[in-house]
Amino acid sequence: MHHYIGLMSGTSVDAIDAVLVRIDPDNHLHLLATHQHPISDSRRAEIQALMLPGENEIDREGELDMRLGRLFAEAVLAVLKAAGKAPSEIRAIGSHGQTIRHRPHSAQAFTRQIGNPSMIAELTGITTVADFRARDVAAGGEGAPLVPAFHNAMFRQTGINRAIVNIGGIANVTYLPGDSGASVIGFDTGPGNTLLDQWVARHQGRSHDQRGEWAASGNILQNLLERLLDDEYFSQSPPKSTGREHFHTSWLSHHLSGSESPADVQATLAELTARSIAEAIHEWLPGSVDEVYVCGGGAHNTDLLRRLRLRLSDTPLATTTALGLDPDWVEATAFAWLAHQTLAGHPGNLPSVTGANRAVVLGGIYLA
Repeated sequence: MHHYIGLMSGTSVDAIDAVLVRIDPDNHLHLLATHQHPISDSRRAEIQALMLPGENEIDREGELDMRLGRLFAEAVLAVLKAAGKAPSEIRAIGSHGQTIRHRPHSAQAFTRQIGNPSMIAELTGITTVADFRARDVAAGGEGAPLVPAFHNAMFRQTGINRAIVNIGGIANVTYLPGDSGASVIGFDTGPGNTLLDQWVARHQGRSHDQRGEWAASGNILQNLLERLLDDEYFSQSPPKSTGREHFHTSWLSHHLSGSESPADVQATLAELTARSIAEAIHEWLPGSVDEVYVCGGGAHNTDLLRRLRLRLSDTPLATTTALGLDPDWVEATAFAWLAHQTLAGHPGNLPSVTGANRAVVLGGIYLA
């Protein structure tokens, strides 16, 4: 029996999710404590600015890497305090880090996550596993998504074809076939909350559209929706992954005339997320899907779930709460599990998902 901490900060940059889990010798996982650590508006702005090309990137990245390492360490100490645990009781931290650039299709593919793991290990006294994506990229893969391997371990059930939809800043889908001999499929479908969050921040100064109420007040601009869906990413076959460096407000602005109602644009962006997820399920997943379960911040967006249910009308849709894990903590829990895989010497990627040449042990280990 070992205890692990998982840390996740996604493309939405809304907070650092921290979880404490226990993994039994039979690999059964128990979620013991959770904590959402705030990211200040100024720090969020720094992160988001670094996600796009700009001036003096090396110095800015180096300084922000250290600042985020301290912030991740604070999140670790906070979840330990909530659980009443000492650092000596934790085998390892699994830290996804903060993605600032993801270029799997560059001439020299790379992916970059910051949140210095040496700083995390130094300030917490706990061995830290980080930089999970890079080894998959080195093995010829996309480096993402990585969480489908965890979905496969936790949520797969013989005889039931399940789809797990994670709606974070970027949305991704995992197909867990009921045939135990069939391969898992997983890929990023496109924007999840990222464009919705950026648009509401621009026009209303809010970090997100609470329950999707603003989007629900607008009307879908069908011509705009079709222009957005013409982006080549949506027609690209899996394996594939993307990020905010592709789907950002400048990308959106390129398709706008400037005369659109902001509320109507928000409604159109919500429909873009729902439709791109539903069409990805219909087009790229083999056979029928019996059940769909949603996790991530989008699980709280009532309007977005309504749109998704309409487009998946023949398939039952619920959140991962029905599978025993709160949708807010799936990704952070996955990185606790991935740290366990790394220390056990077990692969953490699924080549059928990332396109890697082989299954590999992920991450670098920073000893306490």
